[in-house]
Amino acid sequence: MGQTVHVVALIGLGRMGTPICAKLVQAGYAVRAHDSREELKSSADRVGAAWNDTAAGAAFDADVLITVLPDSGAVNKTVDQSVLSVLAANAVWIDMTSNAPQEAALAQERARAWSVDVLEAPLGGNPEDAAEGKLTVFTAGDRHVAERCRPLLTTIADPEKLHYLGGPGAGYTAKLLVNLLWFGQAIATAEALLLAKRAGIDPVVLRKVLQGSAAATRFIRHDLPALFAGDYLATYELDRIHAQLDAITAYARELGTPHEVAQTVERLHREALDRYGAVAGELLGVALLEERAQDHLRAQE
Repeated sequence: MGQTVHVVALIGLGRMGTPICAKLVQAGYAVRAHDSREELKSSADRVGAAWNDTAAGAAFDADVLITVLPDSGAVNKTVDQSVLSVLAANAVWIDMTSNAPQEAALAQERARAWSVDVLEAPLGGNPEDAAEGKLTVFTAGDRHVAERCRPLLTTIADPEKLHYLGGPGAGYTAKLLVNLLWFGQAIATAEALLLAKRAGIDPVVLRKVLQGSAAATRFIRHDLPALFAGDYLATYELDRIHAQLDAITAYARELGTPHEVAQTVERLHREALDRYGAVAGELLGVALLEERAQDHLRAQE
């Protein structure tokens, strides 16, 4: 896949899709792009991809279909018979959406009915990581398909962070678990810092203690300064955050594993969604805790 120029159909030119599209073009792939929002044609033009007005037009005779869409609903709506039926022989569909394994199964079955191989490849990272080709990718599906796609994926991913998780559903599940743990760390850390502040400990000083302790996490090391600066990370919408937390909690119920902590994290973000609406803010669950404490963690100037 990486030895000659292949035609790639990329559907979804959002905050992650556009830099991914740019990296693929830079790597020599012939990229046809589509998004349901026609105003994003300028994004395709800017990075050198060929714009198509329809998903089926982008997919026609493409060797690879890549979807970078908001959720499973968008995937199921977009990747239908009109798209799958026009792909090239032996085509691969790489879904980079943070999909729910339960929801993705039907779409994967539909793809296989058209002899299209499927690779789950949800992403970890941000648009800057995508632009630099340093994303984390959680792949799952047939191992041979994963190896076949590796040259393409290493154009957008750090090779050390290109992970193969196993069979269908494993990639989506791993991504949802990463999100669950990060949001859980944010909530637990905020609770601890609000308690510390009420007890007379400066949260900024406590962070230095925590960084060198057994309680150190990536959230404390990397993300907490944003909260101290009053930044609630308005890079991802609260309704989508809640949908992903709800999906992993529902999956835990289905599989019969304990999920008391997951359920608490999901519930708090549902309440934050009710309170603030479907606005962007990865730390709005923390904002809800601050509101209930009638205090905030913003560092004093």
